Amino acid sequence: MYCSHLFVPLQAMNENVIIVDADFADKVAFDLTVNFERMLERQIPQADMARWVECLALDGGLREGEHQTTVVLVHDHQTEAMKNFQPGHFANELEGQAFKGNLGEFVFSATSGETFVSKDDLFLDTLRVVMEQKEVKRVLVVPDDELYNKVRETLRRADDANKHITVFAMQPMPGGPFRQEILGYSLMAALGIRSEELNKASE
Repeated sequence: MYCSHLFVPLQAMNENVIIVDADFADKVAFDLTVNFERMLERQIPQADMARWVECLALDGGLREGEHQTTVVLVHDHQTEAMKNFQPGHFANELEGQAFKGNLGEFVFSATSGETFVSKDDLFLDTLRVVMEQKEVKRVLVVPDDELYNKVRETLRRADDANKHITVFAMQPMPGGPFRQEILGYSLMAALGIRSEELNKASE
């Protein structure tokens, strides 16, 4: 049974769903920015949100076409924005907004934990609800590294052979009933970090 304080509108779920721990993704983007500015000796811009979720979708197996994807950004109730992303403000720029690209339409939903529901519990409840929806065929999950084991157990209990599941982390993690992808690659693309300049910097 999922938490009654979950504010993910079920009627808005599409065939593809991306669930993101927004605070964790923002922290990783910040760390990458600091590291690569030092390495490349140039300023790194804020991550392009649209570019990032499209790269996530590609890493999760989505291909060009008229797809519909829901992006659920789960964040702490004290956090108003992802400071290292553009756009990044939950209420003013992301909640209920959408964009369309080569992979179809991406619709954003931002939801936060409150004093009576922790962000981690909300994240896991969101994942459980998404996994229960028959119309959802592809699920992409970006959890905090510290929540990974609980995400793995949640997916193991809700194992659905009809769903294509990909979990993103910064390094290979213990396996489960899902594919794994490295989170850093999509974030580097969204930050405008090119492989050729990395190769040049390492020479």
